[in-house]
Amino acid sequence: MRGSRQHSRIQLLVDCILPALLDLDTRLTPEMMRAQGIEANVRWSMRQILESPEGRERQTEGHMKLVGAIYELETGRVRFLE
Repeated sequence: MRGSRQHSRIQLLVDCILPALLDLDTRLTPEMMRAQGIEANVRWSMRQILESPEGRERQTEGHMKLVGAIYELETGRVRFLE
């Protein structure tokens, strides 16, 4: 039972990420495609938050600023997206 619950949670995460990856350039190298996919996922997640009722409400109230960033494990750098 526990394994099936865990699988469904993983599948839910994958299902949430897949729409962000539809426009990936499949001609890129695997490393470049991974980087493009990570950035696309961050941008997609930000868009989902901003388009949610709660996100729209917080923006209207001026109580929220959303900043997308990517943490690079290899270097420890944080790259902020515009």
